[in-house]
Amino acid sequence: MKTTLCNNISGTNRMRLVRSFSLFLLGVVLACCPACNQAPEKVTEGKIIIKGSNTLGEELVPGLIAEYKKEHPAVTFELESKGTASGFAAMVAGQCDIAAASRVASGDELKTAHARGIDLNVHMVGSYSVAVIVNAASGITNLTRDQVRDLFAGVVQDWKEVGGVDAPVHAYIRDPISGTYLGFRELAMEDKPYGTGAKTFTNYTAIVQAVAQDPNGIGYSSIDLASKTGVKPVSIRGVSPSVLSVNEGQYPCSRSLRLYTNKAKESAAARDFVRFVQSSRGQEILDEMGFVPRP
Repeated sequence: MKTTLCNNISGTNRMRLVRSFSLFLLGVVLACCPACNQAPEKVTEGKIIIKGSNTLGEELVPGLIAEYKKEHPAVTFELESKGTASGFAAMVAGQCDIAAASRVASGDELKTAHARGIDLNVHMVGSYSVAVIVNAASGITNLTRDQVRDLFAGVVQDWKEVGGVDAPVHAYIRDPISGTYLGFRELAMEDKPYGTGAKTFTNYTAIVQAVAQDPNGIGYSSIDLASKTGVKPVSIRGVSPSVLSVNEGQYPCSRSLRLYTNKAKESAAARDFVRFVQSSRGQEILDEMGFVPRP
């Protein structure tokens, strides 16, 4: 009686033969598919449109773009900073690649995106935080949120009303065109207007210098500048401004920063820029510019 080759192969050997043949076929497929063997293509050109948050767009994103373009000179950017809401609106309308946001998307924004068939990718960047500072000689070490609001709004005009000496309050703030001017109002003042007597400056360093020279001064700055000679940070509700308290969500005058993209239409250039922002170099830039890197 004749027997076939397969009948002469034991069950174990037959399984080995099948596995070997499967691996051979896989090798053929990979050899015929160059893209499968290649690393992700390096982005060398493209245009990235970023719209949204003033907090991100005023200084941080331009700083990140400048550093990114050192390695990607052919990539171009269009940046518009008219507030987080404008970024989400532009994303839903297909008018930007990245929506910069200094808050989470609202329920209505998510609902609108869903209605348009848009699934958002959320990329955490870090945190924006503002430290309240007073003159180093001041007896004030801790304030409530209401007291911070009222001091900058001009409601409290004498330090004795918040446990200090009998002396007039002198507030030092950022200029009205600054994103921080609005950001601090939203974070610490329930969006109340500043007091009419507040003096404005174009940067944190100038505010620190003014408060350092005025025993009755109060202002705000980035966390890294809050301990400069002549000034000291003020705790709010017992929580001092620090990288740890910000990352743990305890310090009230802070907010998380995010970049949103359309999952279905995320361009290679936009994806690469987001990766850069989240890279060690991108996070160093956040730290250098007074922001808090993501944990």
